[in-house]
Amino acid sequence: MKSMSGQVIWITGASSGIGEALAYELSTMGNTLILSARNKERLKEVKAQCNNPAKVFIIPMDLGNFNLMPSLVSHAIAATGHIDILINNAGISQRSLIADTHFDVYKKLIDINYLGTIALSKAVLPHFIAQQKGHFVTITSLMGRFGSPFRSGYCGAKHGLHGFFDVLRMEHEKDKLQVTLVCPGFIKTNVAVNALTADGSPQNVNDHATSRGMEVHTFAKKLINAVAKKKFEVYIGGKEIAGVYLKRFFPKWLHHVVQRSKVV
Repeated sequence: MKSMSGQVIWITGASSGIGEALAYELSTMGNTLILSARNKERLKEVKAQCNNPAKVFIIPMDLGNFNLMPSLVSHAIAATGHIDILINNAGISQRSLIADTHFDVYKKLIDINYLGTIALSKAVLPHFIAQQKGHFVTITSLMGRFGSPFRSGYCGAKHGLHGFFDVLRMEHEKDKLQVTLVCPGFIKTNVAVNALTADGSPQNVNDHATSRGMEVHTFAKKLINAVAKKKFEVYIGGKEIAGVYLKRFFPKWLHHVVQRSKVV
């Protein structure tokens, strides 16, 4: 596995799940970390468990507060001197039928998963351009490549991230910027527990498939390897990854496979 060391890496959604696992793994490699999430106290706990807490900085963040992103970026640069890698990990999932879902739920999914990620990335972009280097790592989902029932708004937001960051890569190749899109399958986190239901309340129970998914520390290692190799796009998970290729070559077959799977 390729590793990364001596980098300044900003991780959003770092208070739990994938973000927390990345913090622990990257801290053992000698990196300086910036950890962001809404829960400041939980971030402090993650920092304390990192390999070298003195090289870990906490910047609480709510992705829904778009206008605060430039000031948060300035704060991050003041604390660490510069940023090498931004890992856009924060987000929220969904478990509800289209016909039942309140429109406000869709708005929240777009605000957090799509617009908030873009707002932070755009705020970091001038810094990356000025230093003529920088790596955007955006964790989307296999749902950014094909759809599945009960996840309509989540799929829409994740599909949008692929379009935006593919273009960002094209427009800023001249500035020596890198973009890696990471598409997880089923990973053992609380993403399903926290998923929004039709009225915006959390599901509060885990999905069967998620509970049997890849261990989060295994996922973190695979993600770091892909970033170190500067891959454009990577799919990490189990057999569900096949859906990406079925969508590309046999979309009707994928439709029937997903309908029969009844994965919720």
